[in-house]
Amino acid sequence: MNFQNIFLILIIASVSCCFFGCFQWAARAENKLPEKTALHKSYDYDGKVIIVGAGASGLAAAKVLEQNNIDYIILEATNRYGGRLKKDTTLADFPIDIGAEWLHSSPLVLNKLKGKNGNEIDESLIPYKLENTATWDGKNYITNPKWQDNFRYNFLPESKFKSATWYDFVNENIAEEVKHKINYNSIVTGINYSGNKVIVKTENGKTHQADRVLVTVSIGILKSNMITFIPEMNKEKKQAIASITFLPGIKVAMKFSQKFYPDAIGCTVDSGEKVYYDIAFKKNSQDNILGFLWVGEEIQNYIKLKSEQEIIDSLLEELDQMFDGKASSSYTGNYILENWGQHEFTQGTWVQAFQEKKSHLKELNKPLHKKVYFAGEIYDTYKQMGVPGAILSGYYAADKILTDK
Repeated sequence: MNFQNIFLILIIASVSCCFFGCFQWAARAENKLPEKTALHKSYDYDGKVIIVGAGASGLAAAKVLEQNNIDYIILEATNRYGGRLKKDTTLADFPIDIGAEWLHSSPLVLNKLKGKNGNEIDESLIPYKLENTATWDGKNYITNPKWQDNFRYNFLPESKFKSATWYDFVNENIAEEVKHKINYNSIVTGINYSGNKVIVKTENGKTHQADRVLVTVSIGILKSNMITFIPEMNKEKKQAIASITFLPGIKVAMKFSQKFYPDAIGCTVDSGEKVYYDIAFKKNSQDNILGFLWVGEEIQNYIKLKSEQEIIDSLLEELDQMFDGKASSSYTGNYILENWGQHEFTQGTWVQAFQEKKSHLKELNKPLHKKVYFAGEIYDTYKQMGVPGAILSGYYAADKILTDK
């Protein structure tokens, strides 16, 4: 969800609708959802598949393979699954998404992700229709007009889980069936697809062999060249990878004894996004949890110069400027800080596929010699964005792997 500059984006999108047809991404792309996914199909494939990465897309692809009794393993670089999905249960009386948090798509997508038929969803959601927001430019605190908040929601309605998290959804509906196939702490350093079999090499010196490989690491990892491909990727794919915007960023949750802030405060930055927001918005909670997102290149020098505590102190100082010292006086001292931009195996936050060139997105989805395939939020062909896009891309990639001749 983008607060910074989102109003301008929506105005531009609205004008674009008049001239180029409706802006069809996320919640406005319900008609792009597939009637059926790979979960509804049966496959007869006697080869072996290696999945690199146990994030949402990798787990989704694995579920298809598991259902069809196909030989596969998942190589995960860290000691946990979920990728940029993560939750905390210690800070508040409700679980907090430390990674992906919003449902940008139509709620119907949840059924598509589970393989459930019909339009009635099982999950309890909160319509994310903000009631009071503000803007902060570093000196001036300005309350936004109500019509602006209404316009934002009506154009691109979003939701949040009422008493669960994205991590819970993926864990219960996908990961539980495939987590026994995950090899943890398996950092992939090389993929050789020059022969009849694909050879995957890990940092600990082990090699794994398969007929086809699905790479689901973040676009940040591909941009960093942490994985060597033999033969090298072609120039077009390299250019497509390099072109994708994947910004660094941090996410913070702070606990206060009183609620002195509105639903959200968009802060002025040169690029990216900086926003404070009420994480407990419309949840059944007695706790006051204020979230903070800062995504963009500007944050790099800020992070290098400061410890976690200094970052928190800086946020409190800024909030005190807005609210006459109420932040420091009501801060409990409890917080969570997740630096996704400096995670070794993430190296960024999220993508905005609708801002990228269609030709680059098309190139990214092309497999290498029908042996190495790719999945993740940037590879989503259904224009859903975020977690739904990542999961659907995993299903899409699994179908291609099992049917390509």
